[in-house]
Amino acid sequence: MENLWFLFCKGDLLLTMENTIPRGAQSPVPLEAWHTVHRICTVEGKQCLAARMDSPYTGTEYKMTGLRPAFDVLPSRLYAIAGKAQEILYWDSCTRFCGVCGAPMKLHTDISKRCINCGKEVWPQLATAIIVAVTRGPEILMVQSLKFRGDYYGLVAGFVETGETLEECVHREVMEETGIRVRNIRYFDSQPWPYPCGLMIGFKAEYDGGELCLQRSELKKGGWFTRETMPAIPGKVSLARRLIDDWLESSLNSRPNCFL
Repeated sequence: MENLWFLFCKGDLLLTMENTIPRGAQSPVPLEAWHTVHRICTVEGKQCLAARMDSPYTGTEYKMTGLRPAFDVLPSRLYAIAGKAQEILYWDSCTRFCGVCGAPMKLHTDISKRCINCGKEVWPQLATAIIVAVTRGPEILMVQSLKFRGDYYGLVAGFVETGETLEECVHREVMEETGIRVRNIRYFDSQPWPYPCGLMIGFKAEYDGGELCLQRSELKKGGWFTRETMPAIPGKVSLARRLIDDWLESSLNSRPNCFL
């Protein structure tokens, strides 16, 4: 049976030189006895299998590609599976031993493990985060996180805390990071964010008062921008980009037609 092999070394994915997922009945690179092969799903009758490589591939038949750059070359369905594969492998590496008694954990199903001693069962867990496009008339609030590697701006985002709703998280994160209040929070879309195990939930909101005061422990830059003053923005892999593009389109459509 032909399989699709999603093989990772740290955060890099093995691809063919033609930017496709390797296929075959056996792994395209040797796997050792200690390498667990995980079943992710089935696509068009082919099993999607994932495993962790100890070291990056250095031959000429394949190449290693970061998961984010793979978004630009893989079909969306295969990129989504690659993201899930990365999350499963991360979960596997973090749950080798039981958090209750310390005994080894063994796979029980494709997405669960059970302790061989006390029977404790665990599943992959997500780190849930919100991201929000805050608008003020013809302007959008954009910020630059200290964690950004490039010189671009994104949107206010943050992790949901225990005991709070998604909307409460939006209010808290915007206030903590920028010092402003928001209203009219509306759900936009969601996105798996496998870096390493997130779920991003996007919202729109409107400015409701306060002076912009950046949280310097989190942000380098920030401000209100119009269509004409837009800075560099994130790539299309991100939900942030979809929110920004949606605002750009809606702001264009809301402009008066000067030729009427």
